[in-house]
Amino acid sequence: MIIKKPTLEKISPSFGSSILVRQHGEKADKNNAFWHFHPELELVYVNKGQGKTHIGNHLSYFNNSQLILIGANLPHNGFSDRLTANGTETTVQFKSNFLGDDFLTVPEMANIVALFERAKKGIRFQIDTKKKIGLKIEKLLEYDGLKRVLKFLEILNHLSKTDDYTLLNADGIALETNPQDSDKINTIYKYINANFSEHIALDDIANEVSMTVPAFCRYFKKTTGKTFTQLVNEYRVVHATKLLNESKMSIADVCFECGFNNFSHFNKQFNEITGKSASQYRKEIKHIIQ
Repeated sequence: MIIKKPTLEKISPSFGSSILVRQHGEKADKNNAFWHFHPELELVYVNKGQGKTHIGNHLSYFNNSQLILIGANLPHNGFSDRLTANGTETTVQFKSNFLGDDFLTVPEMANIVALFERAKKGIRFQIDTKKKIGLKIEKLLEYDGLKRVLKFLEILNHLSKTDDYTLLNADGIALETNPQDSDKINTIYKYINANFSEHIALDDIANEVSMTVPAFCRYFKKTTGKTFTQLVNEYRVVHATKLLNESKMSIADVCFECGFNNFSHFNKQFNEITGKSASQYRKEIKHIIQ
């Protein structure tokens, strides 16, 4: 079984639009359901179907419908290849500042800003909210221009005020960046994505962005809030959760496949990031029915 690494996905709304709304049905290309991440938040509504929810280091299963808000740069799988014949998946992808940075500072946006902050952990909304909001998300496809934006703000406003949700605690690899840093950070993430299964020397990664090692370390910590080693370890652990679920590899093999060269270090990092041991994680996911 081939387990794909998370891929950086470029999202481009149509000309004149600040949000991207898409719908997938039974004939959706299964290649779209891949392990990926992007700087946009993503609101996903599956109106019927069953399958797996894998976001960051969170794994669960759904048997009917689901409504999820995924924070920026959380690795996740698409859901369109897991739908029943009559199901559709509607996604809304948008940047937190899709209406401008200043708009986020107005008092009326406080609840929505708090919603975006919670989304860093992944949010699953429960039955009552799904019933009220699901159809409204699907109807966004019928609008364009300012009317679509206004209808979407109504949706965000409702989601920001409800307590009918569960946090998925999937923030093991939430990558914080500023717009001006996006090209440089994307270069770094692509390099990590291609090389995390091997040792990554600071000299090599610093050279990728034409910086000295001390300058790179300062820049990376300031931009992401994490050291480079911390982020690479989180990246490796998130990939390990995927291997533990989707392959029959031994835990020791998973450890080395993800770039850890010391089993005790792997166990320590896995426990710190997920809150449980790798063996406990694998045991629990076999019994998840949600």
